[in-house]
Amino acid sequence: MAQDKTKQMFALCIENKDCDDLEKRKVYHIVPDDEAAKEGYVRVVDESGEDYLYPESHFVIIQLPRNAQDALLAAI
Repeated sequence: MAQDKTKQMFALCIENKDCDDLEKRKVYHIVPDDEAAKEGYVRVVDESGEDYLYPESHFVIIQLPRNAQDALLAAI
């Protein structure tokens, strides 16, 4: 199933304590997960290429131009 690129979310990592698969100051793709959000987590595609839950306090949600979104999604 093709992803709707207009609704993609990205976040900037601002903390990686106890999270070996995250890099500070790197932009990550966020996978929507309402249940995780209720518990204070976000589902992130990390350095391993898989999506995992991380504390939302480790990230700042950011808006990216469409061409930047396309470039990041092409690398996944």
